[in-house]
Order: sequence, then C-alpha cells, then structure tokens
Amino acid sequence: MRNRLLLTAIVAFTTLFSVIGQEIKWYSIEEAVEMNKKEPKKFIIDVYTDWCHWCKVMDKQTFSNKEIAKLINKHFYAVKFNAEQRDSITFRGQRYGYVPSGRRGVHEFAYALLGGTMSYPTIVFMNEDFQLISRNPGFHKPKDLEPILKIIGEEIYKDKAKMEEFKKNFKSNL
Repeated sequence: MRNRLLLTAIVAFTTLFSVIGQEIKWYSIEEAVEMNKKEPKKFIIDVYTDWCHWCKVMDKQTFSNKEIAKLINKHFYAVKFNAEQRDSITFRGQRYGYVPSGRRGVHEFAYALLGGTMSYPTIVFMNEDFQLISRNPGFHKPKDLEPILKIIGEEIYKDKAKMEEFKKNFKSNL
C-alpha cells in the first residue's frame, strides 16, 4: 500500500512538472526589456484584445502546444500585449498610453508595433536591439507557426541559401 502511494505521488509530481515545464513564459514588455539587458534574445509579442475570438483560440490551440512553447521559450522573450490596455508603459525612453476612440480605444504601443494596421491577433517579432523582424497578423495553427519560429529563432531568415535549404528540408516536430 505504501509503495503504491509513493508510486502515485511520483507519477503525479512528474506529470505536473512536465506540463508546467512546457508552458510559455510570458512577460510584460518592461520585464522582457530588463531581461534582455542581461541575456539578449529576440522578442515575440502577441498583440491581442479581450474580445478577439481568434486570439483566444490561438491561446488554446497554438500557444498551449508543447513544441511551440519549447521553441518560444528557447529563442524569445514572449510578451502578451493587450492592444486596448489602459495602463501607460515606457519603452526605450518613450511613454505610450491609451487613446480612447468610440466604445473602444487603442494603446499607442500596439499602434506602433502594428504599424497602424490594427489586426488581432498579430504576432510581432523583434530582434535583440528592438528592431522589427516581421509582423504576422491573423490566427496561426501550431503547424503554421512552427516553421516561422524556427526561421526567426535560428536566424535562418538572414541567409537566402539557408532559407532555400530550410524550405527543402523542413520536417515538423508536431
């Protein structure tokens, strides 16, 4: 009986930590910027709204995928940013705030990240120096996001020959 309880506890403990270990580590933009000072990494910023159906689907289907979480945690500081949040932020010395407009408004930081094209969800990739790599609007299934994460995370996009090789040889881990 005692061995059975011990075995059950070990299995439960192992399962709990394997699930926890596969979650994306989300940060605020301010936290990610501070961490980048000590250990430079690229940024993936999920720009969403509370009312956006496809944002919620992407959270449940894409960002909860273990392989996607592993790639994001390995290569990026992951930031969730609500495009309608009312709290002001400071990013690289500039203050960004909420601008009311009709029933809803928009946060100036979201507007800047999305280049004025307000589409949700949008995934924004930035390099370690906060330069835009790409904006990827719309819902992305795990199988669609996986190659993007590898191309950007492993800096394949910087070399045309590597991109061609990647296109020919890419095999999904999903």
